[in-house]
Amino acid sequence: MSLPLALARIDQIERALVPQPAATSTNSPVAGPTAAAQIAGAASTAGPSFASLLGNAGGSPMATIAAAEVGQAEQPPGSNDSPRIAQYRTATAGSGVGPWCAYFVSWVARQAGTPLGDHGEGFGSVDQLYAWAQRTGRAVPNAPGVVPRPGDLVVWDEHIGIVEQVLPGGRIQTLEGNSSDRVSRNLHESSDALGFVRMS
Repeated sequence: MSLPLALARIDQIERALVPQPAATSTNSPVAGPTAAAQIAGAASTAGPSFASLLGNAGGSPMATIAAAEVGQAEQPPGSNDSPRIAQYRTATAGSGVGPWCAYFVSWVARQAGTPLGDHGEGFGSVDQLYAWAQRTGRAVPNAPGVVPRPGDLVVWDEHIGIVEQVLPGGRIQTLEGNSSDRVSRNLHESSDALGFVRMS
């Protein structure tokens, strides 16, 4: 196990022991890593179990690291900034305060040992990131039969996130920076994506 992955898992365990504020999102938020049970209608008031934290995201370092950041929020709301978001920007050369979904995935990729860009410079723009993915053979345009994998990046129009898992029926559970001013866990129809970026 790599050091960044071990640290991310320790951080997840520590966060599970401390009550967290509920994250809000406009895209059908899922409150924890037990999404399949919640979608099936199982009500749960308990936090995620130790075992579910360790086994979350199908072993994808990208999804595991991103999941540990859920709830990190802009301070103040709407500012595109906070001390933690400033850390995300460090993974992107020449970055400044602004929309930060691409900063977030660049930071997660660097933490996972798979930095984005020809020289690991990261990206502050979704368009630049996807153009790089197309040029390097990592881009997978969305089409019938395309199934994303945990840890893939998912690209929409001017927004990007990380696939945490694909649920029965094909919906995808994602981890997204700059979603309702925070790192959020959301659900989307797979067909809504423009494409995916293979990270492994």
